[in-house]
Formats: sequence, structure tokens, C-alpha cells
Amino acid sequence: MSVQLALSLGAIALLFPFVKRRLELSFAKHPSLTGHSRMAKRVVSFLPGYEFKEDQFFSCDGAPGAVADTRRAAFYQLAHLLQTRHAKSIEMTAEAREIISDLQFTGAYRVPFQFSPLVRQHLKVGAFIQSADGVFVTDQDGQRFYDLTGSYGVNVFGADFYKECMKLGSEKVEAVGATLGAYHPCVAYNVKRLQEISGLDQVSFHMSGTEAVMQAVRLARYHTGRKNLVRFCGAYHGWWEDVQPGPGNPMPPRETYTLRDMHENSLKVLRTRTDIACVLINPLQALHLNQGAPGDSSLVDSSRRATYDREAYTTWLKKLRQVCSERNIVLIFDEVFLGFRLAKGGAQAYFGVQADMVTYGKTLGGGYPVGVVCGRADLMKRFRSERPADICFARGTFNAHPHVMGAMSVFLEKIDQPEISAIYDNLDNTWNQRRERFNRVMTEKGLPLRAANMSSVWSLYYTDTSRYNWMLQYYLRTEGLALSWVGTGRLIFSLNYTDEDFNEVLTRFVAACESMKSAQWFWAPPELSNKLIRRSILKEMFQKREAISN
Repeated sequence: MSVQLALSLGAIALLFPFVKRRLELSFAKHPSLTGHSRMAKRVVSFLPGYEFKEDQFFSCDGAPGAVADTRRAAFYQLAHLLQTRHAKSIEMTAEAREIISDLQFTGAYRVPFQFSPLVRQHLKVGAFIQSADGVFVTDQDGQRFYDLTGSYGVNVFGADFYKECMKLGSEKVEAVGATLGAYHPCVAYNVKRLQEISGLDQVSFHMSGTEAVMQAVRLARYHTGRKNLVRFCGAYHGWWEDVQPGPGNPMPPRETYTLRDMHENSLKVLRTRTDIACVLINPLQALHLNQGAPGDSSLVDSSRRATYDREAYTTWLKKLRQVCSERNIVLIFDEVFLGFRLAKGGAQAYFGVQADMVTYGKTLGGGYPVGVVCGRADLMKRFRSERPADICFARGTFNAHPHVMGAMSVFLEKIDQPEISAIYDNLDNTWNQRRERFNRVMTEKGLPLRAANMSSVWSLYYTDTSRYNWMLQYYLRTEGLALSWVGTGRLIFSLNYTDEDFNEVLTRFVAACESMKSAQWFWAPPELSNKLIRRSILKEMFQKREAISN
């Protein structure tokens, strides 16, 4: 054997383990762009923005003139109704949008971008309310809505519950005001209760859920000496760089592996790599596996789907728990959104899986902003006695703010009261029966809308092909149903919804869908399919790029 051949074979042998690991990692990623953040960022950088002029707006699916005319008339009738009924709220929002960038963003991304300019010009909605009570919110014009926004997950028990938490909590800490640094005694109670709930040793307080996740990951890296984290395709863990690779993040992904949820190839990566510090789990992802959070701005066709299998997801989590234990990988449950919604003990109790660290937020603050990390004692330590300069620093001026701690203590007291504890009894069955009733009514009335749910968190999807499903959010608003800016992608019911409340919401859904149907937004030519719609969109994009280049 020649020296050159021997060297070549030696190089191949050295490279083989690296190539093998890279292939295993690739096979563990979801085949869509959602699973390949680098590629997704490249693709979105080439996508041109364009808008439909009025003629194309109403007929981009090939609708004949009569259908397009019906849609056009209904569109402007709807616009007039919204602007007349909610004039004060809309005017206040228009003024605020000029100086509040959040409103500019949410206003632009309520619907697919091709439709957005005309929608923003005419289908205006208000962002201001004057009051909230029970399961309702009331806007500046006195219009009352059933609240399906859930305050982004904060509102688990209803508006009045949190008003009382905030009021009683502030009374508890009134004597110390906003004195920071020192703790109010209620902090000791909060820590004890969080230990009981989480089954973990120690607690640290933060100012948001995003910050809590940042600290949990930071501590995992500190104690394992490894740099990479694993998240699962489509899962949300806050807006910081390491957990939001791909579109939406100006920085390229670095020490993050985005793997396929509920897949054996992902377990194989965890078993074979030695550079993984932690695995992040957001249990909400079980409702829309390997997909981004569903919003109407991405509702370009009718391909959106959602489904939830509690038994299968529990089995998956137990497999993750086992492999993380075997490989000394820190298993982190991100319960910022779902904590205390599924069960009093959170997702850990609900699925019967003990994590190494848990993050909480939103509802735990009793109405105030908060982030919490609970973890094993060995993982929560931020310094090394044997190396005093080797620390994992984390502080925050408003950590453990007295009024937040006061409201939290009231929250933790109230969830032990019999009337609140009773809400958790048979909770899944209650909401599953409501979802079944919703779908049964939609089927009986021949309406192309269905719901999937993870307890009181719902996602809606459409059974008939259409490019206009995003319009439903505006008809729902005219029926007195308040949705968040993502529209029908996520409904968050508070747990104080009675059967009577839910039946009224269902009645209003039917009315909104009937209006959509009458306005011909559900019309589609027989040959139209989701694949054809996506092809049409690609064609529109190519035409726009050609126009730009010329």
C-alpha cells in the first residue's frame, strides 16, 4: 500500500465519526424548513414582498366576477361595521400605532402579507380596552366581548381572580412599597410552595418567562461544561437568540440543535453526542408537533392541522427523561405558558415526568410579570467554592419585587382553596367534551371549521380548501369574540368558562361562519387544492422578483 493511499484511508477513518454524527443530526431534524433554521433564514431572505391590488384581492383563487363582487361588497360592509361600532378604540389604536412598534408589528401580521395592506386600510380593530370581568373584556366604545385571548396564557382563572390577587397582594406588601434587594416575608412562603409544586430543591426569581429560560439554560451549561442545547421543531421558549433560530432572529443559530419532536432519530442524537447540556421541553408543542405556533398570518391555504395525543406524548417525555438521565443531560420543562393550566402541579404532574429544572411565568405572578426557575440544588448553585472566580452570574433589579411576590403568594394560597382545586377535577374531560360538541355542530351545519385542543388551549383548522380562511377572525369580532393578534390559530379559554358561556361562544362561532359562507369567502373552484394554492403563491413571487430585476 502506498503512503498516499494509507494517508487517504487514515483521513477517511478520522472523518468517519464526524460525518456519521452530522448525518445522525440531519436525520433528527424535521424535513421541512421549520426543522432547518439556517436554510429557512436563507429562503426568507429571497422572498419578495408584494401586495394584491383590489381586483386580485377578491379573486386570487380564480373566483368568477359574481363571487368576487359578493366578497367585495361584504368586505366593505364589514369594514363599515367595525369602524362604526368601535370608532373610539380604533382611533386610539391608530394614534398609538405611530409610536408603539408592537402595534405596527401585530397590525402587519394578522393576515398573509399579500392581503395585509388593504386589510390594514379597511378592516381596522382596536387594541385598547376599558375593563375586564368574568370571561369578558369591554373596549373603549363599551362593546363587550367574550375573551378568547387568555392574556397570552396569563388568564387561567378569569379576570376577577387576578384582580383579587393583585389587590390582596399589594395590601400584604404595602408597608415596604417598592423597596428592593431585601425580601418581604411572603417570599419564604412562595419558595416553600414552589418546592412542593415542582418537586425540586431551590428557586430563583426573574422578571419574565424568557429570562427564566435563559437562566435555566445558562446554569445547565455551567454545570455540565457543555455548550449545546436541544429544542424541538416549532417550540417557543422566548425570543432570545439561542432558542429562536431561523426567521425572527437576526443572529445565525449557534449552539442550538433543533430536532424533530416525538422521533427516534432525536433520541439517537441525545444518546450519541457528548456536547449537549440540556433539552428544552415546551409541552404545548404536543398540540402542533413540529410546526410553528399557528397564526392567521401563515394561513395561506387550508393545510393547517392540530391534534393532541396525551398518552403518546407522555410516552415520549418518559423516553426523554430516561435518555437525559443516562447521558447526564439536564431536562428542562418550560412551563411558562402551560404551568398551572393543565394541573395544579403543572405539566410535570399532568404527564407524570419529573424534570431537572422547571421554568414558570405568566399566571404565577397573580397578574404581574414574573419568571421563576426551580431546580435541583446541584444545578441551581451559581459559584464554585474551590474556584471562587468561576461564577454563573445572574441578577435583576426587579427580581422578587414586593408587589409581584405579594400577588404570587395570594395566587399560591388561592389555588389550594376547595373552589379552585375543584376546577382541576376532570378538567381534560370537560374541555374535550366541549371540543367534541364544537366539531359536531360544525359538521351538522356543513361548516368547514374544526377544533383541536390541549385542555383549554385550542387551535382551529379548516376542512375545505381556501385562500381566505384568515377572514374569519374579523367576523368573529363582529359577533363579540375577542381573539389575540394571531387570530384563529390559538384560542385560550380561562377555566371559569361555564357550559352556558361556552354554548354562547359556540353560537357566535356558527353565526360568524354563516356570515363567511354567505359572503362567499369559503367558495373555491372544485379543482383547487392546497398544493395548487402554494404553487400559485410561488408563481406570484417569481413574477414579483422578475419585475424587481427588470
